[in-house]
Amino acid sequence: MDFNLTEEHLMIRDAARDFAQNELLPGVIERDEKQQFPDELVRKMGELGFMGVMVDPKYGGSGMDTISYVLIMEELSKIDASASVMVSVNNSLVCYGLEAYGTEEQKQKYLTKLATGEQIGAFCLSEPEAGSDATSQATTAEDKGDYYLLNGTKNWITNGGRSDVYLVIAQTDRAKGHRGINAFIVEKGMEGFHIGPKEDKLGIRGSDTHTLQFNDVKVPKENRIGEDGFGFKFAMKTLSGGRIGIAAQALGIASGAYELALKYSKERKAFGTEICNHQAIAFKLADMYTDITAARHLVMQAACDKDNGDDYTRSGAMAKLYASKVAMEHTVEAVQIHGGNGFVKEYHVERLMRDAKITQIYEGTSEIQKIVISRSLIKE
Repeated sequence: MDFNLTEEHLMIRDAARDFAQNELLPGVIERDEKQQFPDELVRKMGELGFMGVMVDPKYGGSGMDTISYVLIMEELSKIDASASVMVSVNNSLVCYGLEAYGTEEQKQKYLTKLATGEQIGAFCLSEPEAGSDATSQATTAEDKGDYYLLNGTKNWITNGGRSDVYLVIAQTDRAKGHRGINAFIVEKGMEGFHIGPKEDKLGIRGSDTHTLQFNDVKVPKENRIGEDGFGFKFAMKTLSGGRIGIAAQALGIASGAYELALKYSKERKAFGTEICNHQAIAFKLADMYTDITAARHLVMQAACDKDNGDDYTRSGAMAKLYASKVAMEHTVEAVQIHGGNGFVKEYHVERLMRDAKITQIYEGTSEIQKIVISRSLIKE
């Protein structure tokens, strides 16, 4: 077991850290308040190769490994989880899905622009009555010969308002259950495709989250991904990799909160000394650092499994389950260490606490991760 990063990995991590500190940190509080993320920063992330980290260079990607991806995700998430979830969805769900399962024509038409950040993608699975139960798709795609007629509603869609390309999961043949589900590429601007109001969220407020409506949208037959009935398997395989990205996001949120808490504890004095010298605070810092280190090892293990071609379903679920738990618990502790200042926006930890909660919910709740893990154990 080698826990040392390569020189290339260190360079990638440092580049992501520099971008986060120099580009994301200024204005992050204002972006959270206004629920906005500027296109200029998206363009810069594309130029740095962050929007297509693992995509083959022949499709405009950076051609890096999953370890590089989670390093980038952690550094971005320390500062702005709204930026990192945009990167995560575009990489893990959209670019990966197209590169792994799309046709060559689909890759040339869509992936080449998504991988460079010229365009942004969204992954559309959740519905008002189909969240964790992904088999209960109410959105339908009726086969009309040379096209499908798409009808339904998708909600909680990250990048929902600003995306150019949407991967939409829909039911084609209800009698076949999950084997009657397909995945389709939908373009913004298609007739009958409407974007609903932006959600007013607790955390990741700079992230663009919308409900989408599909009313008799004609989707060309060539825009179906994979064979007929492949949609559910496509969604599950794609989400397995997406969980590694969200685990890295949770790790970054926790790491960012810890770094702020440690710095503050060395500056703030009470009872004649810096508060880090009081055992009540020192033990909190010890617990934070230990749990974050354990979470990092789980995230790295999942990334290694993916890079090595091993099954990463369980390791990815374990990483997301634990890292999101650590993020939630220790952002709360970071606020506690800051005392009254922790409740004030300018100290950043209250935002990290709000951002942490969603990591226990999206791309599979913590309860779903336990189902995935336990089923894999029982099958052994």
